[in-house]
Amino acid sequence: MTLNLATILRTSASKFSDRPALHLGDLTLNYGTLHAYAQRFAGALAKLGIQRGEHVALMLPNVPQFPIAYFGAHYAANPVVPLNVLLAPDEIAYHLEDSGAAALVVWEGFYEHARAGFDRVGSCRQLIVAKASPTDLSAPDGAVNFNAALGGATPVTDLPDTMPDDTAVILYTSGTTGRAKGAELTHFNLFYNADYMSSKLLPLASTDVALATLPLFHSFGQTAVQNGLLIRGGALVLLPRFDPQSAFTLLEKHKITVFAGVPTMYFAMLHYPDAHKYDLSALRYCVSGGAAMPVEVMHAFDRKYNVNVLEGYGLSETSPVASFSVLDRPKKAGSIGLPIWGCEFKLIDDAGMTITEPKVPGEICIKGHNVMKGYWKNPEATAECVKDGWFKTGDVAHVDEDGYYFIVDRKKDLIIRGGFNVYPREIEEALYRHPAVLEVAVIGVPDALHGEEIKAVLALKPGHSATAEDITAFCKEHLAAYKYPRIVEFMDSLPKGPTGKILKRALKK
Repeated sequence: MTLNLATILRTSASKFSDRPALHLGDLTLNYGTLHAYAQRFAGALAKLGIQRGEHVALMLPNVPQFPIAYFGAHYAANPVVPLNVLLAPDEIAYHLEDSGAAALVVWEGFYEHARAGFDRVGSCRQLIVAKASPTDLSAPDGAVNFNAALGGATPVTDLPDTMPDDTAVILYTSGTTGRAKGAELTHFNLFYNADYMSSKLLPLASTDVALATLPLFHSFGQTAVQNGLLIRGGALVLLPRFDPQSAFTLLEKHKITVFAGVPTMYFAMLHYPDAHKYDLSALRYCVSGGAAMPVEVMHAFDRKYNVNVLEGYGLSETSPVASFSVLDRPKKAGSIGLPIWGCEFKLIDDAGMTITEPKVPGEICIKGHNVMKGYWKNPEATAECVKDGWFKTGDVAHVDEDGYYFIVDRKKDLIIRGGFNVYPREIEEALYRHPAVLEVAVIGVPDALHGEEIKAVLALKPGHSATAEDITAFCKEHLAAYKYPRIVEFMDSLPKGPTGKILKRALKK
């Protein structure tokens, strides 16, 4: 049996052709129009010489061009590689080269960085620029205009015969080595996760409206918002850049029923001084993920807005939803809920033995329909984290007597800042390129707004000098905006163990 992720849009367009699918400002696209544009984009890829199976990278914020290109690429049987729009040129070049992307679709606001990265990768043949104005058909030299490409294309009307286990999306996720790895998610992984999320965990209907402010290039926004709403015929209200005033305005204006966000968004909305001026009575579901939500924030938000914030857990490698709060069972604040249907959890100790007692912490391992097929072109990394079908998450949790899981620690050095995963090694490697830096360690420190903030502790080479501002500016040149350290501390030397390894535990204390 064949399966293609574009079935999501095709089926809803056949049922709800005239119903709104997307809102952005004054623009509204119905399902029929969105579907037609996606089919045209598939034709545009073929016209540009992109062959079946070649990868198409998307560097787009939450704008209509994202779902158009996303589903259009699937209509052309081209796996999608979503990229964070905040990536620096070095990072863009790495992702394009590593993924083997043949085309890059970029929003005009990020063109300069995208072009700098694109020009370093000879295997990426087409640069397609999407613009806000539908009448602007211009493009820089060597690039293609997104709207012009749609207008000159012959629509692809038949879904390709992709198989359920064919790769649909490659989501890049950082690792302890500092280099991002591409998690290969299949058509079935993503279709199943979106379908189950929107039918069982949060029963959605064509009358539901969601605020899409989680980045669609991220697995959470892609599955829980874009795919989950479109598979039910609901509408997405796009908000490319979150701020509480815009969020409240759209929640009231569009009578939004579904809001999904990371804890920092809930924190900002909870403390927004003019929140009382807005009517949020249409809200049915609020979902939090991406990072652990502080219990006090969850309780306060529930009380203030008369809602029930539901928390879930997952990773890019699990499509992403792996566990979730269950509507028909009591909510336990601080819990990531129960494993979803078709997904198993187990906890293991440092020796790899399964933990069976409640309240005993261990590393979460996951097996199920949602687990990736592996890391793109990286069998060593795949073998390291997937054992006998069980994916080792690196997250430590315990389970209570009722089967509810609670995250208690992270085995890896991962920092989660505002819902974005940041790995210290990547920042450290960038800082070691600074001419004044002798040694450096990057750690996460608690932060009320972002959950965690990034702190760099450095020792400088003798005879060299640098200020905190110098270090921050250097990082901004080489790293995405969410990765550079906001806190910089200088020491004569960093604490080390007997083998010379820098002791981050001592720095955190």
